Amino acid sequence: MVKVVSRHSSDLSSILDNLDMNPSDRTTHLNALKMNCYVLIHLVEAFEIDSCKSGLAGLDPSGKSKKNCTTGSGFCWEEERQPLIHLLTQLLQLNLRRLWCGLVVEEEFISLVTGSCYRILEKPSISHQKHRAMREAVMHLLAVALTHYDHMLSATLKITQMLQHFEHVAPVFARAVSLWATEYGMKSMVGELLREIGQKCPQDLTRDASGVKGYAAFLSELAEQIPAIVLSNMSVLLHHLDGESYVMRNAILTAMAEMLLQVLSGDQLEEAARGTRDQFLDTLQAHLCDVNGFVRSRVLQLFTRIVQRKALPLARFQVVVSLAVGRLQDRSVTVVKNAIQLLAAFLSNNPFSCKLSCTDLAEPLKKEIQKLQEMRDKHTATTAALITPEEEWEAMQPELWATIHQLLHPLQGEEEEETLEVEETALNTAERIIQLLRKLNYKHAIRLTEMAVCHFHGMEPFTSSSGLEGDKETMILGILRTLYTGSNLENHIQQPLHSSGDEDPVIEEQPPSELVKQEMLVQYLQDAHSFSMKITEALSVVSRMMYESSVSVVQEAIEFFVTVSQFGVPQALHGVQRMLPLIWSKEPGIRETVLSAYRRLYLSPSGDSERARAESLVRSLSLLMVDASLGTIQCLGEIISEFVQKDEIKPPVVYLLWEQFTEKSQCSALERCAAVMLLGMMARGKPEIVGSNLDVLVMTGLDEKVIEDYRLAQEVCSTISKLSSSNKPAEGKNHAPFRLPQTHQLFRHLSEAVTTGFAQPSTLWIPFMESAITLIYQLAEGPEDICAQILQCCSQQALERVQEPQGVETEPGTSPSSIPGDANTLPTFLLTHLLSLVGNVALQQVVHLERAVSAELRRRRVLGEEQEAKKHVNSTKEQSVKSIENETTMEEDLGLVGASADDTEAELIRNICDTELLDGKQLLSAFIPLVLKICNNPGLYNDPALSAAAALALGKLCMVSAEFCDSHLRLLFTMLEKSTLPGVRSNLMIAAGDLAIRFPNLVEPWTPHLYARLRDPCQDVRQTAGLVMTHLILKDMVKVKGQVSEMAALLIDPEEEIVGLARNFFSELSNKGNAIYNLLPDIISRLSDPDCGVEEESFHTIMRQLFSYITKDKQTESLVEKLCQRFRTARTERQYRDLSHCLTLLPLSERGLRKMQDNFDCFADKLHDLAVYNCFLAALGRLRRSVTRPETKALIEEMEQKLHACHNHGTDSTEVPKEPLCQEEGKTPLPEPGKKRQVAGSCRRPMSIANRDADSSFITPQPRVPRRCRGAALRHSSRKPAITFSSDEENSPEDELYADLAEDETPSKVTPISRASACRAL
Repeated sequence: MVKVVSRHSSDLSSILDNLDMNPSDRTTHLNALKMNCYVLIHLVEAFEIDSCKSGLAGLDPSGKSKKNCTTGSGFCWEEERQPLIHLLTQLLQLNLRRLWCGLVVEEEFISLVTGSCYRILEKPSISHQKHRAMREAVMHLLAVALTHYDHMLSATLKITQMLQHFEHVAPVFARAVSLWATEYGMKSMVGELLREIGQKCPQDLTRDASGVKGYAAFLSELAEQIPAIVLSNMSVLLHHLDGESYVMRNAILTAMAEMLLQVLSGDQLEEAARGTRDQFLDTLQAHLCDVNGFVRSRVLQLFTRIVQRKALPLARFQVVVSLAVGRLQDRSVTVVKNAIQLLAAFLSNNPFSCKLSCTDLAEPLKKEIQKLQEMRDKHTATTAALITPEEEWEAMQPELWATIHQLLHPLQGEEEEETLEVEETALNTAERIIQLLRKLNYKHAIRLTEMAVCHFHGMEPFTSSSGLEGDKETMILGILRTLYTGSNLENHIQQPLHSSGDEDPVIEEQPPSELVKQEMLVQYLQDAHSFSMKITEALSVVSRMMYESSVSVVQEAIEFFVTVSQFGVPQALHGVQRMLPLIWSKEPGIRETVLSAYRRLYLSPSGDSERARAESLVRSLSLLMVDASLGTIQCLGEIISEFVQKDEIKPPVVYLLWEQFTEKSQCSALERCAAVMLLGMMARGKPEIVGSNLDVLVMTGLDEKVIEDYRLAQEVCSTISKLSSSNKPAEGKNHAPFRLPQTHQLFRHLSEAVTTGFAQPSTLWIPFMESAITLIYQLAEGPEDICAQILQCCSQQALERVQEPQGVETEPGTSPSSIPGDANTLPTFLLTHLLSLVGNVALQQVVHLERAVSAELRRRRVLGEEQEAKKHVNSTKEQSVKSIENETTMEEDLGLVGASADDTEAELIRNICDTELLDGKQLLSAFIPLVLKICNNPGLYNDPALSAAAALALGKLCMVSAEFCDSHLRLLFTMLEKSTLPGVRSNLMIAAGDLAIRFPNLVEPWTPHLYARLRDPCQDVRQTAGLVMTHLILKDMVKVKGQVSEMAALLIDPEEEIVGLARNFFSELSNKGNAIYNLLPDIISRLSDPDCGVEEESFHTIMRQLFSYITKDKQTESLVEKLCQRFRTARTERQYRDLSHCLTLLPLSERGLRKMQDNFDCFADKLHDLAVYNCFLAALGRLRRSVTRPETKALIEEMEQKLHACHNHGTDSTEVPKEPLCQEEGKTPLPEPGKKRQVAGSCRRPMSIANRDADSSFITPQPRVPRRCRGAALRHSSRKPAITFSSDEENSPEDELYADLAEDETPSKVTPISRASACRAL
């Protein structure tokens, strides 16, 4: 059939050229043409249908399509289709009009041919790259139909229909329309299509989601390809910007951005084009605050492109930057991410400077503004001096004329107020008249001129040259003009009036353009300074986003700070340090982004040589560690060790650090200390960096000068300790641990440094001593012997000071009190050092036993078992069957023996700690009375440092033995509760947290007093308590129930750091299943209690944070039901309002609305309160805006009517008595004030009540002990004396219940305090 049509087409080319073709031949050829085309087109359609069917059938299970052949004879329709389209194109290019009588081709014929093209384009695979030639062929065929056969109207309708139903055709038709408009001159086609889309009803587009996507994609693609033609037809689409379809708004805004980038950019725009550009930019800026988050996000992306292409006018920089900073607070994660990207694009493409420090820009701006003011003042004076008298006269002439007319034609009754006298000479009179004119005293100047004309008649300058002697007004005005302009008084009057003649040449040398240049410079600096201020403002907002839940937002925030750092903004260093903890993130993407950020910031330093680059790298890293916290240094160490393992830090950097440490390279003390710290960080990645230079570290860092710089010696110890952590045996290998002999020079230097500095008052000695003792226990063989010698030596020094004669003057730092029973005093710092040393040795001894000794016992046992197993196997080799059976039995027995051996070893270690370490025969026991005496007498030993050291030593000694801990827990918690020193309370809070992990059963009864520290008046204590309770809760060391409300109250703490700590806690807690969902009802009950002390506005702030973690629909529905039911147990109006406010924070759904309706009786009688009523209306209003179903809207209206009726008239439902309701809800009656038992909703006592009076007794709650140990516990308790402070008196036992409960503790059993009270009652 193709051959038939091809031959007929070639024949028609010669036939149509014949002008004398008769009608019968024309009809014959026309019928032949119609029949051939009809058959051919229907064959095309048949093959297309068959091709689609075979294509679907040819899909293999993996989804890959096989080659599409319609027959097995080698015929492939995909290969034959394109030549056929070319044939039809050639046919239509002939002058087929001559075959029709009216020279108009029938529309049915054109529709027949073009219909096949549209059907080909309907196939989704046509958009694939392999069918590009086919698409081009179809486009050219349709172009011929448009240009030769008036197919525009039909094509417009067909294209709009296909865009509505087939999403894949949008880019195809965009390319086609672009081709028709540029190559075939069919620009009107663009206008018709845009007009057709513009006439679509916005409401219809909202309902037709698939159709609007096709239109939107078509508009965006078309504007990108032919923006100038689309611009001329843009007005027909603008009304869609006010429609509800956000997809269409996005498409139109994208088209505007393309026009701004390709057509309306540059400085050579005409006035009309500038106006259009400004209108488009105004529209884009307005939609940065669009109601839909997708539109806001899209506009930010468009502005990012505009800024990157440098198409945004400088005058709009500040406005757009401000809008972008505002979008950082957007609730949409995508909007926030794109806002950060836009700010980064502004930084990277800013026209101001490569350094945007506000401080660096403020000083030049101030100087240039001052210079501009001086130039303006000078220019103003110059301008005033250069104004000619004629110009001044022209300015004053109208007022002078009016004054002359008024004076010469006075009204009746007016009299002259003042009589003027003429001067002696005409020249003096003229000068006086000029002075009056300069003072704008026109009335007196005119009167004096009138008198002078009469007095000096005919004398110069009082003669009129105008020739109008009869017109007095004109004469006087002419004389005044002559006088003022100075035509006759050049040499006498004009010179003093314009006396700047000497300066004129100098002033004229300064061209006016200099002032313009200075104004431009000042404007430039002002814009740069404002831009820098906006970026600085954005830094604080973006830094808080580093710990958002969205990974993409965190990554964008990190990239933003990298960009800001490269532009020298000083505040960026805070953000760079803030991103350090993200190196521990569980998200691989965030961790890799942090590594990449530090790689770009620090591993690509500038410099001409390796040495210069190494110096730059070391300087940058050292600056990062200035005033850094311990956590920051640990994070930086992880990053640097990662770089060292990947060989990204070059050897010259390591060499430079060693040179700085050994002082071969000139550096300060801080730089030397930073060098040691960096070497320790690198040793985590490559231990040989330190291992090969251990002697250098010892001889240089721990020499006799250690007393001069304890900070350096401490860092040296920390660096050497990396050898211990890096030499752990690999898994599966049974190698002996890395240890150094006791005689190694390292331990000799450490012992000398500790004992020598013991007697010297230095605040840095204790941190150094702790590092030294820790290092000894990590690396020494038999570290207890070395530490015992250190303790004995230091104790001997203290005893020698005690035994000094009484007449010897004590040092200024000595304690004002003396030890009872002794006649001599001891310096406070010496006692503080001794207690710190004792506590640290005790703690490290426990760590050594439970880690090193236990691991060594296990290693030796496993080694012995392996050797015995080998011997056993060798001895029974001949009996193969029995050998196999015995081997299996042996392995099983070994497994059992190994498990029991582990328990035996652990029991051995615990027994040593409980019975031997603090036994009277041991060295540590000698210091226990001293520690207890200082702790029991806070009034006598009132030095803050000594009290803190004693408290910490007590906590560490409690870590050693369970028996010792049980005996002195009351003392420890008494100090925690009663001590007036924040340092003591902080130390004991940390110690109590450690004890809760080591001896949970002993500490569990005291957990309410741990929670009480969350209300401590001192910021540092509250922060420490928050950290401790966070660790205990997240490690599941305490159970969590409503007591976590104490932690929730930290969300309104006045200190931002504590608020951040609380937010991080709840963020981590939200990852533990439904923890927050389960706790919310109890938290609400506690915090809404009027006795809790949380204000209503603060309660709202807390709830907004907590409800942000409720994201599941089922949780929302359940909370709606629970909150509605809690209205029954609410007792005050404040609780009603709090519960209703919580309902507004939930994203109410249709099912949630039904839950609310089911529980309407629970809150119906509370709707008389206007605040409660408004909260329910707000929740329903928000639901109304988000639903579209008529049924749901009917439910909302019904609920609103019920609310309105109850609010205005009350409810008809029977009110249930409060007492039975309370019993039904809580299953127990509400307690009376005198009862000791507290319900879950008990009030949260403020600090003033928790530490109520000075006379409250501190009763020890009964700990949970095994039955076999109860007798021993009772015997111990009978011998315990009651510990009270000298200023304390006894309180009632009920006050014990007022201790605050920690947020992380949720005991499953009744509280030990209540249990103890029950025992006493019996």
